[in-house]
Amino acid sequence: MNSKTRSAFWNLSGVRARAIACVTLFSLLFIALLVTGSRIGEEDLLVSLDNTFQAPGLGHLFGTDWVGRDMLLRTIKGMSISMQVGLISTVLSAVIAVFLGVMAPVFGGAADHLAAWLIDFVMSVPHTILIILISLACGGGLRGVITGVVCTHWTSLTRVIRAEVLQLKSAEYIHIAGKLGRGRWYIATRHMLPAILPQLAVGAVLLFPHAILHEASITFLGFGLPAHEPAIGVILSESMKYLTVGKWWLALFPGISLVLVTVMVEAIGKNLEKLVSPHAAHL
Repeated sequence: MNSKTRSAFWNLSGVRARAIACVTLFSLLFIALLVTGSRIGEEDLLVSLDNTFQAPGLGHLFGTDWVGRDMLLRTIKGMSISMQVGLISTVLSAVIAVFLGVMAPVFGGAADHLAAWLIDFVMSVPHTILIILISLACGGGLRGVITGVVCTHWTSLTRVIRAEVLQLKSAEYIHIAGKLGRGRWYIATRHMLPAILPQLAVGAVLLFPHAILHEASITFLGFGLPAHEPAIGVILSESMKYLTVGKWWLALFPGISLVLVTVMVEAIGKNLEKLVSPHAAHL
């Protein structure tokens, strides 16, 4: 092994080591935030009219709101709710993407044309508008938000998986499996599905930030989660009433938290891609 080869090997090992460390660290932070938020109950968010509108300080790091509730606890609880919505929506979207992305190209013909048409149709409509319409049609609330996000966020991942499966169809071992009498369902589940698992994992992780941002945006507009839920969208919507009178912390810290969680999950996806894709590790 010459010096250039050794240098490239160690550089690649360093990239993968950093990627593993980043994925591990951010995943632990994600789990810690999710678990901590889930353990915060209504008794921790009680009204305290003696502590209304306290600025950030040692007693309340994120300050308090107009009824004296601690904004740090509300922010953590709100992020936990948004993350739960994002996780459920991501899993359901990934299931749809796998089914359409694998089955449509394998069966071909009308099934593949229908899947391609559905992808183009959904992607041609602005996501926010479509989520609002679907959410309202489903009665709003948690079920409406999840349904709206799921129905609009499967398309990009489906397109990636479908492209991978179309390439796999020309592989020699797929042709051999067909000549040996294996059915399309067997080929799809035993040969196609394992081959696209890396793309599925990365795509699902990168789908999560879009899901929580859209959930927060439509909740902020009043079409998402109900007002009694301490979701980030609800907190930001309520804080707009008090920004003009100088209560900046009501929106600043929840907004920064939403951005940080989004960036953190996107970093997990990007580094996960480096681990499963040799080409991405050199970028």
